[in-house]
Amino acid sequence: MKKTIKTIAVIFLLSLLPALSNAQAPDPGADNGTNGGTTPSGSGTGGGAPIDGGMSIFVILALGYASSKVIQLKEITAQE
Repeated sequence: MKKTIKTIAVIFLLSLLPALSNAQAPDPGADNGTNGGTTPSGSGTGGGAPIDGGMSIFVILALGYASSKVIQLKEITAQE
């Protein structure tokens, strides 16, 4: 039962993650109040390159790897 609840919780959180991440920069042509709307970042240089897509994937993979290691550790300690 606990494994089912954990699985459902993980699936729910992973499906919710894309909705919470705002990786899209605002429209550069729109006047959004930042620097006259000339650049997405509002800083005037560099633009607004979204890096969240790659970071999200990296974090999800790292969490999966870490959770598999924790499960392996629990199995080893349970056998002893």
